[in-house]
Amino acid sequence: MAEDPTVGEADFDQPTLAEALARFGGTPQERRTVARQAVDLADAGEYRRDSGRTLTVSLILDELDDAGEGSPAERWNWWMGVLSFAYGGYEQFVVRRYPGSGT
Repeated sequence: MAEDPTVGEADFDQPTLAEALARFGGTPQERRTVARQAVDLADAGEYRRDSGRTLTVSLILDELDDAGEGSPAERWNWWMGVLSFAYGGYEQFVVRRYPGSGT
């Protein structure tokens, strides 16, 4: 079976996602960190393999909307928790700290 050439490729760029994350508040540093984790997740290809869907800005924003409340990093970490529960192996994409987070 041939490998899917789209696996491991993000269908967005980091600056575009970081800008779109502003709807959830947070600092620019926090939004850039979340966007970097999203690129890493896309590059790893795990989400595509597990869900069959390509990561896009729209998909990420929809998933983060489901968190209900919180900053971009809190929402992102909530989603990574959901994916970890469903598929396992997403802990590596959790945002643990970012510039200015105080941790």
